[in-house]
Amino acid sequence: MPHATAGGPGRIHGDGSVTAHAPAKINVHLAVGPLRADGFHELTTVYLAVSLLDSVTAWPDDGLSLTVTGEGAGGDVPTDSRNLVWQAAELLARHAGVRADAALHIDKSIPAAAGLAGGSADAAAALVALDALWGTRCTRGDLAGLAARLGSDVPFSLVGGVALGTGRGEQLSPSLSRRRTDWVLGVAGTGLSTPKVYRELDRLRATGQVAADAGAGQPDDVLTALRDGPDATLAGFLANDLQAPALELRPDLRAGLAAMTGAGALGALVSGSGPTVAGLVEDADAAAGTADALVAAGAFRLAHAVHGPVPGARLAG
Repeated sequence: MPHATAGGPGRIHGDGSVTAHAPAKINVHLAVGPLRADGFHELTTVYLAVSLLDSVTAWPDDGLSLTVTGEGAGGDVPTDSRNLVWQAAELLARHAGVRADAALHIDKSIPAAAGLAGGSADAAAALVALDALWGTRCTRGDLAGLAARLGSDVPFSLVGGVALGTGRGEQLSPSLSRRRTDWVLGVAGTGLSTPKVYRELDRLRATGQVAADAGAGQPDDVLTALRDGPDATLAGFLANDLQAPALELRPDLRAGLAAMTGAGALGALVSGSGPTVAGLVEDADAAAGTADALVAAGAFRLAHAVHGPVPGARLAG
């Protein structure tokens, strides 16, 4: 019988394949500190996992191969060793002392380079799927350690829910918050490079256009509002230090933010390094209606009605 994994009971299908899902994230709060000696910025962020999911399926095979369907297929998402899924497979194989043999397929709903940690979600899903496929018997702690080596957002993609992230975002303090919040994700036409957004923030601070100490504030109020509400209070605490540089690089996002609040969102911000705009709304009906209205008005290429918190990477049933 397949063993239990960090993602839940092992589920190897009749064709020998294993599928895992992982969620997109919103940075409900993101304060960026100074540049560290290792080239990263010190971060304080409140992560929220939402119900926009990517799936990774793995089959037994000789060597590694990777295919992609959905958002970003055909160019935006690499299908070689540049992809975090490929890197996750090689890392897990080295850790467990097994051959990196698998055919991997990503079915993407999370847009690439959108500030939603789509690549990180894929890497987390790959770790969970391959742990089951290869029988590596990794603990959750094992997978979390591997996830941190793959990228700053990968550990949260593995855990999900709500969490406070520090360090470069990989040091997590999960929250017990389970209160549902509803959101609209407005996806712009093209992505933004995360390193480019951080470099622009450094430039804005160096030239005095953004004060170096003008951080997003303390995360405690955000965590409390996520747990206890009301949504109007949470809306007032939404903050992201990367929003200013994202708007400098993509001035069209100002119209997107205005369109989101104009369509009825209680509050809105650029998610992570952008360019996705996340709008907090009252409930699921409002989310669906707002998403439809924004797309019909041409404010965004597409819009998703989502909710959170949801679990991190898990095996599919």
